Order: sequence, then C-alpha cells, then structure tokens
Amino acid sequence: MSKKLAATATVRKIRCAIYTRKSTDEGLDKEFNTLDAQRDAGAAYIASQRQEGWIEVPDYYDDGGYSGGTLERPALKRLLADIEQGRIDVIVVHKIDRLSRSLMDFAKLVETMEAHGVTFVSVTQAFNTTTSMGRLTLNILLSFAQFERELIGERIRDKFAASRARGMWMGGKVPLGYRVENRKLLVVEAEARQVRAIFERFVVLRSATKLAQELRQQGVLSKTRAPIDKGYLYRLVANQTYLGEATHKGKVYPGEHTAIVPRDLWDRVHAVMQVSPRVRANQNRAQSPALLKGLIFGLDGRALSPTHTRKGGKQYRYYVAQAVLKDQDVHPDIVRRIAAAEIELLVLAQVRALVRQPEVIVGTWRAAREETPDVTEAEVREALENLEPMWEELFPAEQARLVQLLVERVTIGPTGADIKLRVEGLSSLVRDLRGTPAVKEAA
Repeated sequence: MSKKLAATATVRKIRCAIYTRKSTDEGLDKEFNTLDAQRDAGAAYIASQRQEGWIEVPDYYDDGGYSGGTLERPALKRLLADIEQGRIDVIVVHKIDRLSRSLMDFAKLVETMEAHGVTFVSVTQAFNTTTSMGRLTLNILLSFAQFERELIGERIRDKFAASRARGMWMGGKVPLGYRVENRKLLVVEAEARQVRAIFERFVVLRSATKLAQELRQQGVLSKTRAPIDKGYLYRLVANQTYLGEATHKGKVYPGEHTAIVPRDLWDRVHAVMQVSPRVRANQNRAQSPALLKGLIFGLDGRALSPTHTRKGGKQYRYYVAQAVLKDQDVHPDIVRRIAAAEIELLVLAQVRALVRQPEVIVGTWRAAREETPDVTEAEVREALENLEPMWEELFPAEQARLVQLLVERVTIGPTGADIKLRVEGLSSLVRDLRGTPAVKEAA
C-alpha cells in the first residue's frame, strides 16, 4: 500500500496599508469624499493581488486638510511608527504625490521604508521602489510634482501682492478698531475711539510700560479679549493699517479701508518712539519722587531727607543730611548733600549688579524655597536676570516700589555708598518674575 504525500504551498502574507491625503478639508464632510475614493481604489488594488498574499491592514491612514509639502501629518506619523514597529510590508497610495510633494521629504520616507524592508505602490502609476530604474523614474516624477507645487505657490504670492497693491484686505489678524465684512475692513467706532485714545496717551506718557499698566487697571482688552502688554502696544502704534494704508513686503499702498488715526497724531507718536527707551525712562524719572526716601542714611545713622530747588525753571533734587537741615554742626565724615539723580543711578546700578552675584542668587533661592518649595535655582537666576532688560522701561512709580522692596538700607559716606539688600524682598521679586521672559523694548 503506497502513501500519497500531499505538499502544501504556503503564500507569505503581505500586510498592506492604504494612505490617503487631501490638501484642503473642503468636501470632507460629504458622505463619500476624496479620501474614500482613494481608499476604495487602494483596496481594489490590494484585492487584485490577493493571490500574491496581499492583505489590507484594518487601520485607516487618512490626512484630510494637510499639505503634501510637509511631513507634519498625524496619519503619516502613525504610518511611519507602524513601519518602524514592523506592522506593515507595503504602502498603497492613489498617486505618489499623496505621500509627498517634496523630493527631499520623499527621499527621507523611502530611506525609512528601505531600512525596514517596506515598499510602496501607486495605484495609478506603476512603481517598484526596490529597483534602481523604479527609483529613477520616481525621482523624475517627484521633481515635476515639486515644480508644480512651487509654481502654484508663486502664482498665489503674485496674486496676493497684486491684491495688496490695490489696497485690498487679504486676511490675517483683524486689528483693533476694525471688523471684516465681504473681505473688506470696516470701522468699529467704539474700538476706533479706543485706538485713538491709546495713541494720544502714548504721546502724553511716553512709556509703553506705563500705558499698558494704565490700560490693565482700566480693564481695557485687546481684540482677542486678552490683557494688553507693552509688546501689543508697540505693534498697535506701528500698524499702518490705522493710517488707511496697506503694506506688503516693505511697500506701502493706499488701502480700501477708512483710516482711524490722523496723520498728525501718528507722527507725534512716532516722534516719541524715535527717542530711545532709556532716554525716555530718564526723562520720566526726572519728574519722579525720591526713590531713596527713608532708605538713605549718613554715617551718623540719621536719614538724609529729599529736597529740591528750582533755577531757571528747572528742578534740581538732592538728599540732605539732617544736621544741615537743622543748622547743626556737621562731622567731616558726614556727607552734607548729594545730588539725587547721581546717588539714585549709583544705587540702581549697584542693585542690578548685586542681583547677578552667585551668592545673592543662592541666598534668594533658599529664601524663596520657604514659600515656594518647587522653585529651582535656575528659575531664580533667570528671574533675576530678567530684571536687567526690563528695568529701564519701568516707569518711576514701579521703580520706586522695587527699590523699596529690594533695598533695606543705603549708607552714604565720603568713599561711596554701602547697600544692604532685603533677601525676602528678592524672593518676593522672584515670585513676581518667575516664568516672565525678559523683553527688550525696541526704540
């Protein structure tokens, strides 16, 4: 009796993932959209290769509303992750530009595929990326796809520039004072009055920092209902839209919209801005109260009092020893009188230098940890470093508050000033500044 031996041939299963993409989200809400059509074509192709062992993986990799010029697409990222984890053997696309329109990006994708033994198939174009001829043909077609994409981009940019030259509104953030209707900017009168008031107050106050605080105290908000800071104010007063103009790449054109700010007010604001923030701060400081009142003492332990005189319509400020004020004998080592601006600038400079010292930073960190255990030494150092760039733009009242917070005592003698800081004041300052980036104000 003979036995019949049956030989069974096994076909290796090839796992196929269908990737679909559409550049815009237009029409994706339809019951059957472009992504569905691409997926059905891919599924049909996989079914035609069933005898070769091709099977479709159950996951969908659909990127609706994503450009082919970037790899930052959620479904594509999932696809690459599954490739790296060995879950896919073949990628099926409707056309190769669905995967990428950038030759450089596609080269990266092909490199990743080859590293994990994955190939790809285009349903409407016959490609096999395992052969050199297939890769050459692929690169040629991708070059044309990238050329087409760049050509479309140039046409869009040219059209945008031509529209801006005609003064048309071409989208973007709508400035405070306007609303958009039928692609045109229309004045919102209540907001327009607010914009003009900001310009006028800027001329008076000459400080974006001071104006921002005033607006926050008044509850004035930006177009997006956010609190107004000095960065927002500088962008607002530099926006030529308020003059009824349209700008594009440094060129200015007459706009289709109505101006909100008169030219003379605009010119006055920008005349103020031509003066550097440091000079404006010093000009404002000249009109400020004594920064060191109650903090400055002579070697005799008695406080120096702030006084001032006027000559030729100009005010001169001083700190004067008590003995001088009371007409008493003054010891030779006692400073009789010192110019307020001179000693204040000296104290401010020394305070700003002291807060950068390593021992001060460590001491401040230790004090700050008592109330904020999670604060790090790096955060303390960053907060104290942030004080330097913003100091000159602080208006006088805020500088005076910080001096009172940071300085415990200033002892003035013939050889100079000895400054004692408040460590608890520094830790309080860190809490205020923690996480606040240093912002250098442009002139």
